Amino acid sequence: MSPPLWAWLATLAGLGGFLTGEIVFHRRHGLSGLRPALAESAAWILISVAFGVGLAWTSGWATGGQYFTGYLLEKSLSVDNVLAFALVLRSFNVPPTDQRRVLSYGVLGALGMRGAFIAAGAAFVEHVSWAFYPFGAVVLLAGLRLGRGGEFDVEHGRLIATVRHLVAVDPTADNGRFVTNHDGRWAATPLLLALVTVEATDLVFAADSIPAIFGVTTNVFVVFTSNAFAVLGLRSLYFVLADAMDRFSYLTKGLAVLLVLIGLKMLLKPVVEVPTIITLAVVVAAVGLSAAASWHSKHHPDDPQPGTER
Repeated sequence: MSPPLWAWLATLAGLGGFLTGEIVFHRRHGLSGLRPALAESAAWILISVAFGVGLAWTSGWATGGQYFTGYLLEKSLSVDNVLAFALVLRSFNVPPTDQRRVLSYGVLGALGMRGAFIAAGAAFVEHVSWAFYPFGAVVLLAGLRLGRGGEFDVEHGRLIATVRHLVAVDPTADNGRFVTNHDGRWAATPLLLALVTVEATDLVFAADSIPAIFGVTTNVFVVFTSNAFAVLGLRSLYFVLADAMDRFSYLTKGLAVLLVLIGLKMLLKPVVEVPTIITLAVVVAAVGLSAAASWHSKHHPDDPQPGTER
């Protein structure tokens, strides 16, 4: 059941308010470090959980279960985004003082792109009876690629080459701005190239994760809000995990298994209808077991290690 227009407007206003408040707070106080990032990440999680409880209270616990399953799925997959973002920002030598700014604009762009993806995907699912087959194939192939340790193209050579061809780029600019004016000529800075690459990176991951959440529910409101809350917490999650990704050596394997199982669920949907509670349990088990395996390997370094991660 689609929610009324006022629910959409209230939700969008709330999301915009939370994001604006976060940006203004950091501009005024400039907090950095692990402890503020942990507190901020915990705050986003609490807000996301509170929204899920409110949704379940007003729309039924079945809808609430779909939201929490989708949120956990997107939050788990966003950990891989964090690794990719860290590689991008390091490859462009973005200083820590500018990383939060790049990620702030990256989150705004990600919300817009994912909203468009979700609207298109919902229309596709609603009007095409066999839509789950290509969606399921995309998710399944993404899981297999991730399981094989497929490399992520950090530099996005073609994309950056195209940007350089379309606009002038000043590789020496380090003024913390996205564009600079040198001798009366405007030019892009490496910071802008980093932002473009971050947006392209999220686009790549969204192409895998959004079809996956349609395997949980086709409720557009649930799909969008679970995505939005997962993405809004991405910036603080980055500062929590970016320097500790080596501690999660088995996480990519767990996410690969999760994507493969959801892809199979979507492909088999006409034959087997898997309850939401089972999907939620699979998400929790895949993430929990991979995190436990990572913890064990970290504290028992003599055990065999997993293959090269992307």
